[in-house]
Amino acid sequence: MSKEIKSHNPLDEVETSSQRRGSLVETNKSSWERLWPVIACGAGLFSDGYLNGVIGSVNTMLSTIYGHEYTKSPAQSNVGSITFAGTIVGMLFFGYTSDHYSRKWSLLFSTLIIILFAALGAGSYGAGGSVGGLLAALTAYRFFLGIGIGGEYPAGSVGCAESTGELKSGTRNRWFIMFTNVQIDLGFVIAALVPMIVVLCTTEKHLRAAWRICLGIGVIPPLSLLYLRLKLQEPEAFKRETMAKAKTPWLLCLKLYWFRLLIVSFIWFVYDFSAYSFGIYSSKILVNLLGTDYPLWKSFGWNVLINFFYMPGCIGGAFVADMPKMGPKRCLYIFLILQGIVGFIMAGCYAQLNHPSNVAGFVIIYGIFLALGEAGPGNNIGLMSSKTSATSVRGKYYGIAAAFGKVGAFVGGRVFPIIQEHAPNATRAGQDPFFVGSALAIFAGVVAFFFLPEIGQDTIEDEDHKFRAYLERNGYDTSQMGVKALTAPSETSVREEGV
Repeated sequence: MSKEIKSHNPLDEVETSSQRRGSLVETNKSSWERLWPVIACGAGLFSDGYLNGVIGSVNTMLSTIYGHEYTKSPAQSNVGSITFAGTIVGMLFFGYTSDHYSRKWSLLFSTLIIILFAALGAGSYGAGGSVGGLLAALTAYRFFLGIGIGGEYPAGSVGCAESTGELKSGTRNRWFIMFTNVQIDLGFVIAALVPMIVVLCTTEKHLRAAWRICLGIGVIPPLSLLYLRLKLQEPEAFKRETMAKAKTPWLLCLKLYWFRLLIVSFIWFVYDFSAYSFGIYSSKILVNLLGTDYPLWKSFGWNVLINFFYMPGCIGGAFVADMPKMGPKRCLYIFLILQGIVGFIMAGCYAQLNHPSNVAGFVIIYGIFLALGEAGPGNNIGLMSSKTSATSVRGKYYGIAAAFGKVGAFVGGRVFPIIQEHAPNATRAGQDPFFVGSALAIFAGVVAFFFLPEIGQDTIEDEDHKFRAYLERNGYDTSQMGVKALTAPSETSVREEGV
């Protein structure tokens, strides 16, 4: 066995192909050549975090500008949640294309869609200056924006997971998390920071310009990745295992993966139901807590602090996910249950926390609640989705699971306002969402404990070997898989692996 490449640079944490079973990765790649595809594939999820996170503050600005004309119309909920509907469409569509055509081109087209509709959303205008027309245009643009964001999941995250196979064993989970969920959470933090700075610069007299600037900045992240994505090649695992030129055995795939997919999808649904809803409405919660006379930029400042708690949760959790005695599964259910406990504590103490003099205590406890969610399901549900199926069907599998997550986000975005609106008093309006979210978190943690599989460093390769053996036992000709016949492991080599 060859020696591992030694370097003090964390980007050099790679291993040669002879150290991995069945690996056909080139051995002459530099550290950067191994890492930049991981960055290019995963970092686009920053756009998801920013463009979904900033709409909460934009909603607050639009409510201030247009008053009841906005708050009493369907636009208030549509603008905040319609992106999730588009994202579901994008996840399912690009999940199919990323398996049957190309990871690279699916990702590139989704990037172009994000750039186009992020720009159009910032320039939304109603005919004749109509407010209704403006809001209808913004709603439509954000739906199509969601389609582009949806492509980042089955094409980008799946490509990111497959590319981490060239990094050193023992570091693969953390690098995947660093360039997927950490990017989403960083997007949420920047989405909270930007409105505060913009409103501080423009003052509250110019909120009509402020909300457009906040949305327009969302064009920058996907533009910055466009060059790297043009240079991308298909991941090695995709080249070996793709069924792009073969007939997909749908019934066999469904028989093998339906239960696992159901569990992963349910947990993702619960996580997004809570995480995105709390994220979008955090600025509104603070406005209700602080009062309408409190300067808007200061309430946005408290929102920045709340969102900052995402970062220690997701970054710290990334390293825990690679610890031998923890791993993704244990991280997911332990932190889910802890989040539910903190949520119940917060709901029980809400009457005391719901006062302007206690805003710091509210922010800290709320921040811990969010951090635990990111260290657990936030970091690891995407990891579980990307590593619990074979490469041949990973785009569709991941796309379906992520789509269920966005259904949860969409439902949460609709349900939270209803819960608050029908609460008997202001205290219950703040408590009830935490009761609901916390109960679901604990239940999802229990489900994860009993039904999710363990995830190791070589799970992608192991799953591919098992999938090939399963297909061969059921009479499927695996020689038609892969870009080239020479890159597909033979039946003999599969048996030698002891699958």
